Amino acid sequence: MPLVDSITPDPLLAERHAAVEAGVVEACRAAGRSRDEVTLIVVTKFHPASLIRQLIALGIHDVGENRHQDAAPKAAELAGLPLTWHFVGQLQSNKARAVAEYARVIHSVDRESLVTALARTERPLDVFLEVNLTDDPGRGGAQPDVLLPLTERVLAHPSLTLRGVMAVAPIDEDARAAFARLRGLSDRVRTLAPEARSISAGMSGDYAEAIAEGATHLRIGTAITGNRPHRP
Repeated sequence: MPLVDSITPDPLLAERHAAVEAGVVEACRAAGRSRDEVTLIVVTKFHPASLIRQLIALGIHDVGENRHQDAAPKAAELAGLPLTWHFVGQLQSNKARAVAEYARVIHSVDRESLVTALARTERPLDVFLEVNLTDDPGRGGAQPDVLLPLTERVLAHPSLTLRGVMAVAPIDEDARAAFARLRGLSDRVRTLAPEARSISAGMSGDYAEAIAEGATHLRIGTAITGNRPHRP
């Protein structure tokens, strides 16, 4: 495989990345925040490892995946390159050890059994508590009323570092209002974990609203990568 330094990124990929970067800069300016406060994670769902090599050439070092069966072979192929892998999808407890082999940040911790499974790997992991901002119990994420007990469980395990909270804005609610509620829940978590200041929120269509409400980690997919290949 070619070295990253020898790769010329696809012009359309570079153009989309530049457009999103400009949008992030403008959203930070409008919110009175520094661009340095925000980590841009490019979600590479279904895209090949070759696209991730192009992203590295563009200066991207944080990538997100939501299916272990897709992420694992890409992480293996790209081992040794300057990447931080973020797992952003729903995670089964029995896959925790395998995912921890490559991912260093888990954005979807939503139940005590998963906390226990991740802690058993004994690998240092950064974790976000995923919150369900809807009334649908079938959606991923913990209900707000269990956030504090879940926080306590994470804090009990030295190998886990609680970074903060994560959520997806409901499709039937104003994104800014949803992220404002998430910000309030972040404040609640910080009563027990003052260092858990991070908020993982904002995707291709609503990252400006997320930045306005304090998001520190954006999970941007198609706005940068383009349309996803057909699901395997």
